[in-house]
Amino acid sequence: MPDHHGSGAGQLSRQKLPSLTGLRFFAAALVFLFHASLPEVLGGFEDQGFADGYAQAFSRVGFAGVSFFFILSGFVLAWSARPKDTLRAFYRRRLLKIYPNHIVMWAVALCFFATMTPVRPGVWLTNLFLVHSWIPRADTAVSLNQPSWSLCSELLFYLLFPLLWRWIRTIRSSRLWMWFGLTSTGLLSTQLMIDGWISGTPRLPDWPVSLMQAWLGYNFPPLRLFEFVLGMLVARLLAEGHRVSLGVTPALALTGGGYVLALAVPWQYGFNAVLAVPLALLVAAIAHADIAGRRTGLRGRLLTLLGEVSFAFYLVHFMVLLIAHDLLEGRQFDTATALAVIALAFAVTLLLSWLLYEGVERPIMRRWAGGPKRTVTAAEPDRPQLVEHSG
Repeated sequence: MPDHHGSGAGQLSRQKLPSLTGLRFFAAALVFLFHASLPEVLGGFEDQGFADGYAQAFSRVGFAGVSFFFILSGFVLAWSARPKDTLRAFYRRRLLKIYPNHIVMWAVALCFFATMTPVRPGVWLTNLFLVHSWIPRADTAVSLNQPSWSLCSELLFYLLFPLLWRWIRTIRSSRLWMWFGLTSTGLLSTQLMIDGWISGTPRLPDWPVSLMQAWLGYNFPPLRLFEFVLGMLVARLLAEGHRVSLGVTPALALTGGGYVLALAVPWQYGFNAVLAVPLALLVAAIAHADIAGRRTGLRGRLLTLLGEVSFAFYLVHFMVLLIAHDLLEGRQFDTATALAVIALAFAVTLLLSWLLYEGVERPIMRRWAGGPKRTVTAAEPDRPQLVEHSG
């Protein structure tokens, strides 16, 4: 193995990885299914036994979807890094990527909740500037358009990426796996410490953990950096030619097994401790398949479009589910009809997401986040590369 990343990283990082774009849509769909399983968000099942089984089966997929996005974000930022980018151009693209869609859905959520009760300035203002998940209050950290809490972490990732990438690029190739192991151990250790040192009472109404345990283990942005760094390390491992791919099928099997384990372990460890490594290896496997030109079933035009729309889908879906819940006025249905309601909500979310993507995200990114095309060359070892787009 080479000791430095050299030209191999530069050559491989020129390749596009469209299958990862397609995979993003499935991750967003999992988050939708998680929220649709929550009685307080949608509900609608007359058969309580089926409702409980559905909720249990999908009780961790939302966690898995978010963890996947954090890992993928680190991977794509590192993989598609520009060797001669500037901090100003990088931060402009990152802010334009997340803020326009966020502001639209922030306004929708503010209007929706204002019809019920006035929203405190401390809530709507921290939401607007994406700092609300730094605040350990149940009415703030995941308030208004709830999925936006994860954008607080993404914003931190973007701010720190140039510094983190400068460090990761200095790691000797022979030590990348060691740092992958240390990062994974750090992630697990934080959940162990939270579980052991933070009081588990009073418990949250729906989760068997306390507010502080949930906030630290799931919402607190600095502690989600482990997943982001795992993604960056996987990108370097792959670009360096390390044997990081298990193959798509084994990686999917490992992720599925990890999910079964996540359902069995104490709640705290289902946030990300069990699935982070399998998800990182899945990203590596899908990326490696693209590099090798192997079929993945994720590169078609439709799936690529759905993947591009996935960020808007992620931000739109929760408000669609809440509005559907209000329109149903607590009514319940037989299992087939209730599933049809979920499917209809999914279709409506997809349509609105496409409108948000085509009407806001895409034109803004084209107009202000672009720039002259650059020739990608091997990285200069004394400065961080920066990026074109993220997951």
